[in-house]
Amino acid sequence: MAEALTMLMFCAVLFVSVGFGWSIIPALLIGVLLFTGYGLARKVPLRGIAVHTAGSMRAASTVLVTFVLIGLLTSLWRASGTIAYIVAHAATIIHPVTVLPLSFLLCSSMSVLTGSSFASAATMGTICMSLGLTMNANPVILGGAILAGVYVGDRCSPVSTSALLVAQLTHTNLFDNLGRMVRTGAVPFILSCLVYGAAAVPDTHYGSGSGASRSATVAGQSAVADGATDIAALFSSTFHLHWLTVLPAIVVIALALMRLDVRLIMLASIATSTAVCIGVQGMGLPDLLQLLIFGYRSDDPQVAALLDGGGMVSMLTVMAIVCISAAYSGIFTQTHMLDRLQHAISALAGRVGTVTATIITSVGAAMLACNQTLAIMLTHQLCGGLYRHDAAYDGSKRIADAADGGAGFAPSSGNNTGERDTASGDADSVDATDANSPANTAAATDADDRARLALAIEDSAVVIAPLVPWAIAGAVPLATINAPTSSLFAAVFLYLLPLSRIVGELIARKARQLRSDSAGRMALR
Repeated sequence: MAEALTMLMFCAVLFVSVGFGWSIIPALLIGVLLFTGYGLARKVPLRGIAVHTAGSMRAASTVLVTFVLIGLLTSLWRASGTIAYIVAHAATIIHPVTVLPLSFLLCSSMSVLTGSSFASAATMGTICMSLGLTMNANPVILGGAILAGVYVGDRCSPVSTSALLVAQLTHTNLFDNLGRMVRTGAVPFILSCLVYGAAAVPDTHYGSGSGASRSATVAGQSAVADGATDIAALFSSTFHLHWLTVLPAIVVIALALMRLDVRLIMLASIATSTAVCIGVQGMGLPDLLQLLIFGYRSDDPQVAALLDGGGMVSMLTVMAIVCISAAYSGIFTQTHMLDRLQHAISALAGRVGTVTATIITSVGAAMLACNQTLAIMLTHQLCGGLYRHDAAYDGSKRIADAADGGAGFAPSSGNNTGERDTASGDADSVDATDANSPANTAAATDADDRARLALAIEDSAVVIAPLVPWAIAGAVPLATINAPTSSLFAAVFLYLLPLSRIVGELIARKARQLRSDSAGRMALR
């Protein structure tokens, strides 16, 4: 009863903060006090709570350096003209027949490059929305395509804060995670393109039905061409759109393919962007230093509406959320506040499967947390034990993993964001000379468990949080592009991805059951 009352009070504080548009950080700090008070009421020593909380925050702090680099990188990409160059050239390929699938694809590409859903919505999303509306595209479907697109890269970009956070939480290798995410996301991505392409067909047929409609279509195409020209002219008035401005993005892609440490990738792109800012855009050193700290600020109001942002200051909020949310992990571990809920989730996993249970849990976490970062951390906290207790199958044989206790932050002994080491959970670290030894088998099993946990979080909490109407993950991008809230229902990729994982797990469970039944019948014979 005390657990439920404390959680309800925390929910009330969060919902009030979101409802009034206040910062969520004070609400999270109140949560720390509430959960600490619960522990004290249960006679848990304050010193023990403080020690566990400090340990969790210390472990979380290792990812903060990467967040700072992301802030620097995004400000430099804006100031160097990298984003302006990509947006200006991408806008020229939008056509009335393909506006919906292209909006999804272009926003996906931008989000993969920037790793930020908010930045992608403010740049490519705004352009696609404006051009799409000039072609009489359905604003609900168009907004859904843009929202889904900006979260494709937010989920699986090498410079995405959510991908980095999941890798840190689960102690897995970022690039291994990205490879697995591409595989599970491929079919939902293709289906999303087909859905948006099919949604554009009725408008195309309607436009060819009469002379008046054809005239409207031609007028729309002319408006699109003028819009693309206006965008190029707008950015050209502020930036020198030389081809060199795209080099920072090329550096990220090339080095990511080489699987270098993500921090080295960002440092290389930061150096390249700095050179472009100075050599191509003619920026002075004082302006550059101000840019790195406070982000890009344009004197042109139209450009400012599209590109302002970035800088170290812009990352302070997410860094504070990560640190405060990490404190919850230490408190929950010490007070055992979530034990009953974790047992209930474990029982649910036994009936429906671990991935499905994780997805169901992430829906509740996203509705409670009101933001993506806390939803990720709560899902990890509640479901981490499922994957340490979950059994791995080898044919019809079940090999149970020895499990331990809570699922909170654990200090990392290595670089979990890009380098291949034993702490990152790579199976390659197992000694090939004695691969079948119990120690190496246990290490490989543990690595596989953590990899499956990371993938389940990426395919659930990361993409479900934007679908919660009162969560900032979806509300901010929709407000940025001026799309209706009902566009949440048209964000096809964000629905198809978790649904595909549920269907896949159901099929796998049925197949295992059939194999087990077949083996049982053979044994009886």
